Amino acid sequence: MASPFLGATRAGARYHGDQAAAPGMLDFAVNVRTDEPPTWLVDRLAGRLPDLARYPGTADEQRAVAAVAARHGRSIDEVALLAGAAEGFALLADLRPRLAALIQPSFTEPEAALGAAAVPFEHVVLPPPFGLADASVPEEADLVVVANPTNPTSVLHPREQVLALRRPGRIVVVDEAFADAVPGESESLAGRSLPDVVVLRSLTKTWALAGLRVGYALGPAEVLDRMTARRAHWPLGTLQLEAIAACSSAEAVAEAERGARRLVELRAEMVAGLASIGVNVVDGCAPFVLISVGDAALMRKHLYSRGIAVRRCDTFVGLEGQYLRVAVRPEWPALVAAIAEVLG
Repeated sequence: MASPFLGATRAGARYHGDQAAAPGMLDFAVNVRTDEPPTWLVDRLAGRLPDLARYPGTADEQRAVAAVAARHGRSIDEVALLAGAAEGFALLADLRPRLAALIQPSFTEPEAALGAAAVPFEHVVLPPPFGLADASVPEEADLVVVANPTNPTSVLHPREQVLALRRPGRIVVVDEAFADAVPGESESLAGRSLPDVVVLRSLTKTWALAGLRVGYALGPAEVLDRMTARRAHWPLGTLQLEAIAACSSAEAVAEAERGARRLVELRAEMVAGLASIGVNVVDGCAPFVLISVGDAALMRKHLYSRGIAVRRCDTFVGLEGQYLRVAVRPEWPALVAAIAEVLG
């Protein structure tokens, strides 16, 4: 159902997983896939360091745009490069929607960005198991934001259900920040040219580039032009442009696909381990797992005392006090053992 609250941003909307861990902790709170970028990417970025004395060049931007367009089978005017997918949410206000509908539970940045821009919005809250078929979007909403797969639930929505959100005069924005963690990128709309759908992509999770801020938007040229019309000159730096081009190459896409398949296997092992100690796991497909543990605040404090950080979920709309989000990591047995101590 839709929440009756309009336009006011909650304090928890600016809380993110990077705030959960202290230095040296085993970090299950952040969803960056590895602890550092691959060596080939570091070397490629390091090779551009001498160029930092110059302003980012048009040629660099054109090369990055062309790489993204080729990667998704799009025309170059359907690509807008972003300083992380989160920048895309901030730019949505320039579409001047009358009412935005935010499908929840989901990443909180759209709420924070639209609320800061005084854009009216409603929360459309999905009940467990958080399937999109249960969404009741107000007909008057001319902007709908949905994630696929969804953070923090990990639910992967069928693309037909995402497309069913379309209406005349409405723009549907699909947050696909974790789509490249799904083998074959099934259910993705990144390769579909539609007049009313914008897809936001992040490169920070798969390639461990959270500190560089890289992503892009795919959509109709007219909509992207409206979103980006008021950006400052040189919105992305030389290293960001280089990273986007590098991570959109055919070789990088193939490497990401291999990683996604390994991730599925690791996730299945982790889910089985959690289930073996009686933890309820939401069914999904993402590099993180949403679990229900009873008193989540107590569990989180217990894990913290043992040097393990997890993502609290009471800051997400639609999730009550029993949920935690945990990243898929090979160290998952340590997490399971610490949870079992409390449950036992």
